[in-house]
Amino acid sequence: MEQRHVEYDTLILGAGAAGMMCAAHAAQGGGRVLVIDHAKAAGEKIRISGGGRCNFTNMHCAPENFISQNKHFHKSALSRYSQWDFLDLVQNHGIAWHEKTLGQLFCDESAKQIVAMLLDEMARAGAQLSLLTSVVDLTRRGERFHASLEVAGKRKSVTARHLVVATGAKSIPKMGATGFAYQIAAQFGMAVTPTRAGLVPFTFPEGRFAPLAGVALPVRAAAGGASFEENMLFTHRGLSGPAMLQISSYWREGEEIAINLLPAADPFEMLRARRQEQGRKNLSTELARLLPAKLADDLSKSWGLAGNLADQSDAMLRALCERLTNLRLTPSGTEGYRTAEVTVGGVDTDGLSSSTMMSKTVQGLYFIGESVDVTGWLGGYNFQWAWSSGVAAGKDIAARRP
Repeated sequence: MEQRHVEYDTLILGAGAAGMMCAAHAAQGGGRVLVIDHAKAAGEKIRISGGGRCNFTNMHCAPENFISQNKHFHKSALSRYSQWDFLDLVQNHGIAWHEKTLGQLFCDESAKQIVAMLLDEMARAGAQLSLLTSVVDLTRRGERFHASLEVAGKRKSVTARHLVVATGAKSIPKMGATGFAYQIAAQFGMAVTPTRAGLVPFTFPEGRFAPLAGVALPVRAAAGGASFEENMLFTHRGLSGPAMLQISSYWREGEEIAINLLPAADPFEMLRARRQEQGRKNLSTELARLLPAKLADDLSKSWGLAGNLADQSDAMLRALCERLTNLRLTPSGTEGYRTAEVTVGGVDTDGLSSSTMMSKTVQGLYFIGESVDVTGWLGGYNFQWAWSSGVAAGKDIAARRP
C-alpha cells in the first residue's frame, strides 16, 4: 500500500557525480532535498573510474574539450565552477592528488575518497539519500512533481517543486546505466539529440589485428575533423588506447580513421639516411627500428615489402612513408555502450538554460551531467562537466527558495 506522500523542495534522480554535487548545493540554506538511486551504493561510476583512483578533473579544462550541437552551451557552467574550484574542494577535504599526463588529476589513494567527500558535503547541507530506490511513476500536477517510488519493496509517494534528472546515459549498462533521462525528457516534451557510444574501442572484421593484440605505440589519430596524439593499443577485437577512444567520439559509422604511426619522426629522412649508411639492410628490418617489431612484421607482410634499402628509390620510400604517416582504416564499428565511457548526444541543449540547466518549457525541471548533449574528452573532462552542471542547477534551486 502506498504511504502518505512526503513533500520536498527538490527530488534528484541519480546519486552519481552530478546528482550528489547538485544536492550539496541545492540543500544549502535549509532546502529539503532527496536524492534517490536504484544502486546499492552512491557514486559507483566514480568508484571504478581511473583504475580506482578517479581522474576527477583536468587542469586544462576548457570549452573546446567538449562536443555538443551547441558549442557555446557549456561555457557558462564551466566558467562559474571550474576545475580549480573542484580542486579547492578536494584539497579542503585533505585528499592527496597528483597530475598524470596531459593535465589529468587523480587521487593518490582511492576514488572512494571522492565519493566520501560528496556524501559528506550532502550531509553537511542536510540532503537525504535513498538507495535501492526506483521510480514507478512520475507526473507533474500544478507546480509540483509527483513521484511514486519503490524502496525495498514498499511504495512511497513524494512531491517536489524541483526535479533534477541526473541519471546519466547509456554507457556501461552493467553499472545500471539506462536511457531513463531521455524517457523523462520525452514525457515532458523535450527533444533529445541522436545518441551513440563515445570514448569506446573500435572493432574490425575477422580479427584483423588479433595477432598484434597487446602491441601499443604513440600515434596521431584523426576522425570527424578532430585529431589526438596519444597511445594506441591493438586488441583482439580491433583498436583501443587513449588515441582511439578520443577519436571514437567524433567518428561516424562507415567513415575512415587516419593514423600517423610515427608522429614524432620524419621517417622519409630517417630511411633515406639509413639507405646511404646501411644500404644492404633489409627494408623490413629497418621498419622494425621505427615501429614495434610485431607491427613492422605485420605491415611488411600485408604491404608486400621486400628487398634492401639500397633497392628503394626516393619515390618508393616516400610512398611507404605516406602509408606509415597516413594509414587509412575503416572500422566495422565500436564495442558500443557495453564498454563506452560516455554517451555522445542527449537532452537537447536548445531546451535548457545554459546558466541554470533548467528546462525552458517546464518550470522546475533540470537535466545535468551526462544526460545532457555535452560530452567531454577522455581525461577528467566529463567529471568536470558533472561538477559544473550540478553546481549550476543546485545554486539556482537554492536561490529560488522562498
